Amino acid sequence: MWKFFPLAFTALLAVPVFAGDIVETIAARVNNDIVTLSELTRAREMMRQELNQRLRGIELQAQVAEREKILLRDLIDNLLLVQKGKELGLNVDTEFIKYQDKLRRDMGLPTMEDLEKAVASQGMIFEDWKSNVKNEMIKRQVIGREVGSSIRIGQDEIKKFYDENKSKMERPEMVYLREILISIEGKEGPALAEAEKKAEDALARARKGENFAELAQKLSESESAKNGGDIGGFEKGRMAKEIETAVFAMPKGGVTDIIRTKNGLLILKVEEHNPPGVPSLAEAEETIQNELYMQKMQPALREYLTKLRHQAYLEIRPGYVDTGAPETLSSAHLIPVDVSPEELTTTVAGAKKGAGRKIYKPWTWIGHK
Repeated sequence: MWKFFPLAFTALLAVPVFAGDIVETIAARVNNDIVTLSELTRAREMMRQELNQRLRGIELQAQVAEREKILLRDLIDNLLLVQKGKELGLNVDTEFIKYQDKLRRDMGLPTMEDLEKAVASQGMIFEDWKSNVKNEMIKRQVIGREVGSSIRIGQDEIKKFYDENKSKMERPEMVYLREILISIEGKEGPALAEAEKKAEDALARARKGENFAELAQKLSESESAKNGGDIGGFEKGRMAKEIETAVFAMPKGGVTDIIRTKNGLLILKVEEHNPPGVPSLAEAEETIQNELYMQKMQPALREYLTKLRHQAYLEIRPGYVDTGAPETLSSAHLIPVDVSPEELTTTVAGAKKGAGRKIYKPWTWIGHK
């Protein structure tokens, strides 16, 4: 099973789309698409922002230097995957409609017009944003279909990994919880009674077997409501005493009584209750399978992207390096002979129109060291 990063709203605003009359410096042509200097600059800015949030000093400098080397490679990878998806005829319209509606609901926006305004507030045209989201979905489908589907993990591999990594798997006692929180802040009299009744009704419905996550989405007044009340895992000794006493006494699937806290009336469901120590092989199997899958996925995906490069028309302009380029001369990239400075810039619309497999001038093979 292939795990993907979530389609974060702000991350999907990252790819700039330029009007056709803006002159752009071209870094690379990838079949009928181009990578511009502005796209590289934007990717560099995002990379630095992300690293600055978690690294400092020498470690930050080293990571920036390493990531700089693969910026163009990653942009070319993205184009190749989207192009392959379109070649395969992949359609993500239904998936996109579901994602768009969920995003609107998660952001607490009543209408699609409000979502469009939220996108515009981030400085992007809504249609461009839609295209970016769909491209991300296409890439996922291509990777799952063309690479992930061929990866196999045997029970012997899982057992071997388990035996070799038992010491790393030792865990404390933990519970994984969902919550429904009904606020009582500033409430008294009839308002307080109404809140208490709402909590009692929610508890009764949860104990009758209604889906707790759906109840949390509808009834909870906590930030976690948009995630179905999911508040993650907690080790023993890390929670308020009255809450810890209640949840650690329960098995998986248990629902607490109403707990009155300073934030409101709280109902908790125990999604998982893991005892301390090393999990059994059966308990650890899914986690191990995901770990082994990722170990195999990375080299397999890189091999597939190299294959796509072999099949593609690629032009890497002087001064830029595609670190994902095939190393053999037979699959080296083509660059034009005697490129004039004027030919290194063009409008994006003009570049897209002129790109492709047509050759308008002498070309030469060059290898990559």
